[in-house]
Amino acid sequence: MYEPFPVSGPEAVPERTPPPRPVQNAVWLMYAGAALEVISFIVALLTRSSLKKAILAAHPGYTAVQLHRAEVASTVVLAIGAVIAIGLWVWMAQANGRGLSWARVLSAVFFGINTLSLAVSLLARHSTASVAGHTVATMIVGIAIWLVGLAAIVLIFSKDSAPFYAKRPRYG
Repeated sequence: MYEPFPVSGPEAVPERTPPPRPVQNAVWLMYAGAALEVISFIVALLTRSSLKKAILAAHPGYTAVQLHRAEVASTVVLAIGAVIAIGLWVWMAQANGRGLSWARVLSAVFFGINTLSLAVSLLARHSTASVAGHTVATMIVGIAIWLVGLAAIVLIFSKDSAPFYAKRPRYG
């Protein structure tokens, strides 16, 4: 008969502390960001006719077959992008909820990429070739996603959140 190895003294593994309220709120916002990405994809699918108009505006000589292929290709790229974005939101929510410091930095990098993407979309909206490709609904959802990301970044970088992301021991 054997007894379990005693867990006491300096070798003891400290218990995990629950995330502070700002981190908990940021995690919920990240899940909301994933949900908004789903909504964004649905809106894009529902407004696909504007995509067709944008393709025709950019390539007026396309035949019906070419137009259809371009529309399908754009939709596939959109779907892949949506799946990736949803996955990144969920991944960052889980990693930040565990207090992993790299997740906080990576979340900021993803937010920076989202900011650049939104800026390009807003600037492209003013050019005549791209106006038809961006519906008002798509832009509104894009801005909502950016605002959710901004709020999450502010929360995970708040002074109340910093100790939670301090060097943490690895757990089995």
